[in-house]
Amino acid sequence: MPPDPADAVGLPAPERMDRDWLEARLDRLVSENRFTIAVVFPVTGAALLLASALDLLPPALAFNPWLVLVGVVVMRLPLVAGVAPLIDRKATLALLALAAYAYGIEYVGITTGQPYGHFEYGVALGPMLGGVPLALPVFFFPLVLNSYLLCLLLLGDLARSPWVRLPVVVATVVAVDLVLDPGAVALGFWTYDGGGAFYDVPWSNYRGWVLSAAVAVAAFDWGLDREALLARLDSCEFMLDDMVSFVILWGAINAAFGNWIPVGLAALFGAGLVVTDRFDVPTRPRWLE
Repeated sequence: MPPDPADAVGLPAPERMDRDWLEARLDRLVSENRFTIAVVFPVTGAALLLASALDLLPPALAFNPWLVLVGVVVMRLPLVAGVAPLIDRKATLALLALAAYAYGIEYVGITTGQPYGHFEYGVALGPMLGGVPLALPVFFFPLVLNSYLLCLLLLGDLARSPWVRLPVVVATVVAVDLVLDPGAVALGFWTYDGGGAFYDVPWSNYRGWVLSAAVAVAAFDWGLDREALLARLDSCEFMLDDMVSFVILWGAINAAFGNWIPVGLAALFGAGLVVTDRFDVPTRPRWLE
């Protein structure tokens, strides 16, 4: 009898490839490639985006939507791997509802200018439908969830109170966008009609983000078991590596354009990661060992 093809390449038989096996494989993949994911990808991404903005790349590579999307997905892997074991039916319902909200509010924003202010995309962030990136949850959800996780660690016992936890996380999400939006506008990812007072971003954008952050934070807070989330944070050393990538990528891009307030905010997020002992990616990539 010929050997099973799966066994020949070190894979279990299909009936043994269950959720636990897939989650363990993803954990191992991320753990063994932390430096590449959390440092090499954002550094390379920042260099490619800046080169694209300065017309230093051939047209096929400049702001290539698939390169942008693949790079973002790779940097999200630590967060996905960290949260995956906690996704049950309730969490799935929360994610689906939040995805529907994200698509809806983005479409309303593009077509009416509410609640963020009139804006339009200048760069395709992967496949687009009706002017909205199809991968919008990949871009939006992690900004909220990273903020939520970091706040849980920084607040400690204070996070038990929703009257402390929720407004602090919402404020943190808005602070994340104070870093993201100026860098994205400087790159030309999107533009606001008439510019704006904060590095060409209008204050109406941040009023809109207060609304969207409140909805998203409430969805995550309802859908995820907070005690299980804290336990997973304690046991999963790479769970906030996506925030490390965010600090490196958007800190570097804002610095290149002289957006010093966003750079300072990115540095504060980096300090928060250091304080919570989460800025601990390996100092050497595996391929140099």
